Amino acid sequence: MRDEITRNTDNLNYAKKKLTICRRGTSVDLNHLISNAQHMPNIPKVVQELIESFGNEHVNSNEIARKLNKDQAMTAKVLRMANSAKYGGHRKIGSVNDAVVLLGFNALRTMVLASGLTSAFPTPDGFDIKEFWIKSFSIANISKWISKHVPDTDPEVAFTCGMIHDIGGLLTYILVNEEAQKIGRVVAKGANRIEMEDSRLGFNFTEAGAELAHRWKFPEEIVDGIKHQLSPQPEGGDYKVLAGIVYIAKYLYENSEANDENLLANCISERGKALNMDVVAAIDHLDELKTMDSDIEELLE
Repeated sequence: MRDEITRNTDNLNYAKKKLTICRRGTSVDLNHLISNAQHMPNIPKVVQELIESFGNEHVNSNEIARKLNKDQAMTAKVLRMANSAKYGGHRKIGSVNDAVVLLGFNALRTMVLASGLTSAFPTPDGFDIKEFWIKSFSIANISKWISKHVPDTDPEVAFTCGMIHDIGGLLTYILVNEEAQKIGRVVAKGANRIEMEDSRLGFNFTEAGAELAHRWKFPEEIVDGIKHQLSPQPEGGDYKVLAGIVYIAKYLYENSEANDENLLANCISERGKALNMDVVAAIDHLDELKTMDSDIEELLE
């Protein structure tokens, strides 16, 4: 009974949040748009089950592995990634069951989610989907790196949030392609993306991404991480840890070519405090960012 009350309360709170998405004076209702879209991306059932496994301490990893083995294409992608230098190292991972034993269920789930999501989305007109996923995975890797210096944070959850932080941008190109292309052109010339999306569409990529993550039943902390990535401290609310991690990750990614460690260290020092981040340890290992491999090529083949 208590669980049911909690679920109902969560649904009510989320419904209240969604009311802010449809702004006055705009012609586009995000919820209506997604609900009636004919080309919404579909994800494999095993991926949906993995999404629902977040927070479930009693998930049957053997059952998940058995279902995954039925999808040969996805299994092949996951094993290529599992045997990369980043994950497999000198260990040979020959099956999904080996991956569970050697890497752990959480790491396997991350790889399956990555494989399933990159395969689920079509390539919209005027959209460079390979560049999109490369950037998304780079930010995901940085998010995972940051989370290791933040107490009580699961690195794989941080990776997942980073991986789909801009999924709303891709979704917008699918749902309202012509408008999205127009916005993309003016943003490329220096216009503010959020302002252009809000004024032209009535919603922005963070809201679209949070709505999609909610419909796909990602845990609330990931939904909030996407929703509040531009401002991790919502007015009157608690600081959103995953949003704060993604915020820093995006900054580090966007300034990675600056070759100025002081710039990156200052960002970590300033923004890391809100996360209770071990700033000293993070800055001491800042050089790890230079050798970080996204592994995205293993999934885009």
